Amino acid sequence: MIAHSLWTGIENVRRNWGWFLVLGIALILLGAFAIVAAEIAALASVLLFGWMILIGGVFETITAFWARQWSGFFLDLFAGVLYAVIGLLILAHPVAAAAGLTLVLAALFLTSGAFRIGAALMMRYPNWGWSILDGVVSLILGVMIWGEWPQSSLLVIGTFVGIVLLLRGWAWVMFALGVKQLATLGDAVRPPVGDRVSTHV
Repeated sequence: MIAHSLWTGIENVRRNWGWFLVLGIALILLGAFAIVAAEIAALASVLLFGWMILIGGVFETITAFWARQWSGFFLDLFAGVLYAVIGLLILAHPVAAAAGLTLVLAALFLTSGAFRIGAALMMRYPNWGWSILDGVVSLILGVMIWGEWPQSSLLVIGTFVGIVLLLRGWAWVMFALGVKQLATLGDAVRPPVGDRVSTHV
């Protein structure tokens, strides 16, 4: 039963290995662009973050007025207005916001790197060593960002995000190729259909 479920999972991943490969290549291209145009990538990230907060605040404010009969109306309204104001401040001062986001980025790299290392060690999926390398590099980048803050925030954000995207993309590419190879080897050792059916007399 367990072996059948495992084989079914491998078959499902095998049919979609090309999408993992495309994802990896796309992340590699995005990472290369982020490194070449580090400041542009950093500003784009900050502005995107600002727009997301602004739009979220506007929607939450509108929702508060739609449900203004409930007891949490003022709290919901206050949160929506606060988000909208923060979003506007980020859009108006993206460079200053980048300095604050640098600390958030450092924390993200530290936690995500530790998680990737732990997940790779526990799951041992195909080519899991590349995910270990990805996690270690993320940890190193997180420490470096923390140490260089707040100088060169835009350059740090753009360059380090590009490096992480490159490594993450390469890890997905190697995962896709490993799954494809694993599935091919599985075809060679898979028992014939007749051998997998057993009868008890």
